[in-house]
Amino acid sequence: MSPRNVLVVLYDGVQSLDVTGPVEVFDGAGRLPGEEGYAIRTVSLGGAPVRTSSGLTLLPHGDLEGARPGPETTLLVPGGRYTADFEPRLTGWLRAYGGRAGRLVSVCTGGLLLAEAGLLDGRRATSHWSVCERMARDYPRVSVEPDPIYVRDGPVATSAGVTAGIDLALALVEEDLGRDAALVIARHLVVFLRRPGNQAQFSAQLAAQTARREPLRDVQQWIAEHPDGDLSVEALAARAALSPRHFARAFQAETGVTPGRYVERVRVEHARRLLEEGGEGIAQIARSCGYGTPEALRRAFVKTLGQPPAEYRRRFGRHAAPSPS
Repeated sequence: MSPRNVLVVLYDGVQSLDVTGPVEVFDGAGRLPGEEGYAIRTVSLGGAPVRTSSGLTLLPHGDLEGARPGPETTLLVPGGRYTADFEPRLTGWLRAYGGRAGRLVSVCTGGLLLAEAGLLDGRRATSHWSVCERMARDYPRVSVEPDPIYVRDGPVATSAGVTAGIDLALALVEEDLGRDAALVIARHLVVFLRRPGNQAQFSAQLAAQTARREPLRDVQQWIAEHPDGDLSVEALAARAALSPRHFARAFQAETGVTPGRYVERVRVEHARRLLEEGGEGIAQIARSCGYGTPEALRRAFVKTLGQPPAEYRRRFGRHAAPSPS
């Protein structure tokens, strides 16, 4: 049976949306006809009220130290401002009891708490983009994946920053109750039920830094507006009036990615939007995104998103049919 009790860990400095976003999703299941929903309980050290990072006060249901998650429990650990200063009693409790939960879930920097407690050792995980490098450095036994909005590895699920916790919670509801139920909740919350876990945390333009120099910024804009154009290093260098070697070094120094990687991100993102919108055939989309052939597009999609374009369209296209519950 899927874990239908949800235990949420609270602490001073917790990010309020990391808590309320998933909780609203789980709570919404109880409003569905014929569904019992989830039993949601919040706990903190000593059962004391906690002050969130934005200054709000949350009143938990009970004391963390008396809570004992079991196989029927989804244990949710949100992120927060003070996860850099680990509370020994909190990490000690997670180390002792976190592994007993049927599902272990973190949102944003809550993944650092799980890593500190040793609960991510030997597993794939993600977190907010700003701490993934730190997680990989401080916890070498964790296989950190900085790009996806959430990662599932067996009973452990970790998500990226803030709203990604809603995406992950919707995925869990879909797993428990079916796509129709998750779709109703998503519509009620006015969010999309389309973001796959391996979708990047950022668009290509946000994932890379904006170049400081105007010629390089103009090149970035040109790439976004002409994904079907000649986007070779030589062509882009000529547009920036630089030698190919100088352009490649300067572009990577100012954006944080190579020109080739940036172009690939833009093209995949453009193709993904076209697939979601529907209408055009895959061969036409491949040409309009600069891939030339459906096979080249397929290779790029499998490499970046872990699935071919046709499967992506089936699952996340505008007219995708809900799966049976």
